[in-house]
Amino acid sequence: MVKYSSVLKAQIINEHLSDGTSGAELARNHQLPKRQVNRWLQQYHLNGIETLKRYKTGRKFSAEFKWYVINYYQTHDESLAEVAGKYNVLACQISVWRKTLIRDGYSSLEPHPKGRSTKTKRSKKQIRQLEKQSEIERLRSEIAQKNQEFYDAKLENDILKNQ
Repeated sequence: MVKYSSVLKAQIINEHLSDGTSGAELARNHQLPKRQVNRWLQQYHLNGIETLKRYKTGRKFSAEFKWYVINYYQTHDESLAEVAGKYNVLACQISVWRKTLIRDGYSSLEPHPKGRSTKTKRSKKQIRQLEKQSEIERLRSEIAQKNQEFYDAKLENDILKNQ
């Protein structure tokens, strides 16, 4: 569920632009947290109104993009919020990417499949083939065991003859 609608965000930004109202006054008038209103205003000033829209589905980012954003954050003298606004991602995403990169290396930035893996359906032909293979393996191991027993019995017989 979305806590604040895009319409409310746009209304607050319009009030700020038309009246020059500060973030604190807007927060007080709309009974919202001052920090939240200031964040919306900052996002608007950095990247325009598009950054305040909600995404209906989760976005997937490549490992190269994540690494580039982390590298930019570490090499430039900008805050996490400014970098997040510049690349249109959440600041918490950047910090999570950075921690996983430090802890597990570059491969941890690769997107991973989520959820339980699906069970693959096997055709009757594949099942029969697997059964045949397992039967062949069982018979081979049984033959190897019989050969070993035969070899042991032959050795024992030869030893008894030589005595």
